Amino acid sequence: MSAIYRGALRCAAWTAIVLSTALAAQEPTQPAPQPHAQQPPGQGAQVHTGTSSGLSGDARLQNLLADHQYFRVQSELDELPPEQAQLYRGILANRNNDPRESIKLLEPLVDKLASSGDAVHEKLARKALAEDYLRDGNLSKAAKEYQNLETRMQSTLTLDEQDEIEMPLKLLPLAATNPPMTVDPCDAFVLQVSRNPLGLTDIPVFVDARPHTWMLDPTAPFNLIARSLAREVGLKVSEEVATIHTLTGRPMQVHSTVIPRFTVGGRLTFHSMTAFVFEDADYNFARSHYQVQGVLGYPALSALSSLTFTDNATVELQPARLVQTQAKADPNYEGARFFLDGDQIIVALGLAPNEQMFAIDAAGQQTYFSSRFYDEHANEFAGQKAELFTVPSARPLPPQPAYMAETLRLRFGSAKVDVHFVQVLTQPVGSAALDDVYGVLGVDALDQMRSYTFDYRNMRFRVSEQ
Repeated sequence: MSAIYRGALRCAAWTAIVLSTALAAQEPTQPAPQPHAQQPPGQGAQVHTGTSSGLSGDARLQNLLADHQYFRVQSELDELPPEQAQLYRGILANRNNDPRESIKLLEPLVDKLASSGDAVHEKLARKALAEDYLRDGNLSKAAKEYQNLETRMQSTLTLDEQDEIEMPLKLLPLAATNPPMTVDPCDAFVLQVSRNPLGLTDIPVFVDARPHTWMLDPTAPFNLIARSLAREVGLKVSEEVATIHTLTGRPMQVHSTVIPRFTVGGRLTFHSMTAFVFEDADYNFARSHYQVQGVLGYPALSALSSLTFTDNATVELQPARLVQTQAKADPNYEGARFFLDGDQIIVALGLAPNEQMFAIDAAGQQTYFSSRFYDEHANEFAGQKAELFTVPSARPLPPQPAYMAETLRLRFGSAKVDVHFVQVLTQPVGSAALDDVYGVLGVDALDQMRSYTFDYRNMRFRVSEQ
């Protein structure tokens, strides 16, 4: 799988990844690679976006958008013709997790773009619009728009993009007629959680009043439930089935169901929650003696205004019912801006105007920095010895030469945090989703922080220093 969020639950493939990493570590060490051509400080983005190549304003914005340079896109909107500006404002609203504003801006444009034969802009609009419908809980419209995207744009979709849309494209038709999910209001609460044998967070839930433990993954695009658990609580499972490959890297058959009543920690209650049913064997880890019962993903967590993980094995959940009260207070702009970009969570680290874009993978165990980071810091690794590192991915990637950085300092707004023992790749892996960010922050880095918060209301990622 070529993107981070796209690996909705790459924990399912983690056992194989760990084994492949261990085997790679036993291979003979390659000679240290020659450093890439160095760029002047702060100029790395130009290399990736082509901003110095004399491109037109629109082409430059397309490159900036692909490079996650949302601040720069925003700064150039006033120079565009009105409809182009509307398109990019709609896409930025999508990245800022404001699906209703994005829908309002993009819906009037998509048919015009289709009739004009403008395939480049039509693809941008349809992809964002499909994601908007999904995040807004309109499964029927989301299913239709993903089908439009695949049918109309098939010849223009890259392999990465085909992987990215495989799950919603195939799974949403199974749930298109499901009733909309509703959420009972409740106050903020703190919940004790546990770490499962895979090193990820498990959370206590009730599935139709029966206690179970599910994995908590704020980066997963769907809620998932094991076939045995669906049978145990008497859920009706769809006869229709979809075969997907990008979840674990292996073909697996998935059905749909609706959970009438689902409660997190006995406090936060969902009604008519859609979940997708996987076969137990697809999420059974024999070596760890661990069977995944279910996964609580973004569709459920979107009912929260914020979610905080702490180093004392608790999570604080702040339901969205508090937003009206919060609206009377000043917004909390502490921390680093984060964005939803397809199946990735992108966080801007550092200070303007030289932010560096990283991906957050709250369900992946391994942190690593990309060759883009290495290109700008190669001199810091002079004299060190590179060794092979296997990038965690459900789509097998060959081992890559990498250096081990003992300590790297990251800046999340005003907070500075040191992360330790990070692999730094020296060469691109061939996936834009990985190569165009400066790195991927996995659970091993997040665990080195006292706490970290996904603030969905203000779109800020906040951390507490060690």
